[in-house]
Amino acid sequence: MTDDALTVLADLSPELQETVALTRATVADLHAELPRNGLVVWTAGNVSARVPGCDLFVIKPSGVAYDDLGADVMVVCTLDGVKIDDGTDERLQPSSDTAAHAYVYRHMPDIGGVVHTHSPYATAWAVIGEPVPCSLTMMADEFGGPIPIGPFALIGDDSIGRGIVETLRESRSPAVLMQNHGPFTVGKDARAAVKAAVMVEEVARTVHLARQIGHPLPLAQDDINRLYDRYQNVYGQR
Repeated sequence: MTDDALTVLADLSPELQETVALTRATVADLHAELPRNGLVVWTAGNVSARVPGCDLFVIKPSGVAYDDLGADVMVVCTLDGVKIDDGTDERLQPSSDTAAHAYVYRHMPDIGGVVHTHSPYATAWAVIGEPVPCSLTMMADEFGGPIPIGPFALIGDDSIGRGIVETLRESRSPAVLMQNHGPFTVGKDARAAVKAAVMVEEVARTVHLARQIGHPLPLAQDDINRLYDRYQNVYGQR
């Protein structure tokens, strides 16, 4: 199925329409985690999720307050970032970061969720253009090394998306700090991307605090590799 065919939600099979509805509900619910964890202010930030089984994704509408983000206002887009006719208010426009999310989905087919925030500690590292060094075992677990810096890019086209993809292709990290902008995180699904957004703020804060009292000690690469392998392949329920 090509993006050209995905212009009206009603053209999808009943099963895929149900999948879209479930994805919209999931994305709406996950947005509540951003203010709950202190990652956003006002209407900033966004969560998106790829719709399983078709070339669509769901994303937050632009400029809508978090208290008003129900499933009924989530916007459905093609992988080119074009809003489709999904029966919602036609005045609802997708997030200003939609082009970046769409680029990630087109070029990273294993990614099922993307999150962007302006969380203060992670964004502070982005402002100085410095990666967060891997000085914590929880960083090794979740990020597999430092949290990298991506290039500066303006909002409006897919330049941010290109920077995200180019940076993360060279890293095990599910997070990138876009220079002078803030963190973007990815995951196998939207929940994993939200978790990464929470974690990147936590470790950015902790390493910053450590620098106020001394010099953070880096982890050895062999230890990072062992920690990452254990957490990704052994830790938790399978």
